[in-house]
Amino acid sequence: MEKYTTSDVCSSEILFEVEDNIVKEVTFVRGCPGNTLGVASLIQGMEVHEAIKRLKGIDCRGRGTSCPDQLAKALEEYIQA
Repeated sequence: MEKYTTSDVCSSEILFEVEDNIVKEVTFVRGCPGNTLGVASLIQGMEVHEAIKRLKGIDCRGRGTSCPDQLAKALEEYIQA
């Protein structure tokens, strides 16, 4: 399980697992439960690049980022490692 520390959002961390370039599991630590559970459920089984494409740039209340955007950043960091 990979761990990503978020910034400027309600969740504090994102835990995720990728296998063969497919998102297998996502867990947000803190954040808005309904939204984070929904995002996590929707991208399970999705190819990593597609998840990044769909989530990157989503803004929450003018913060310049959001929990979905932070997940995209976590996945980008993962594939660049």
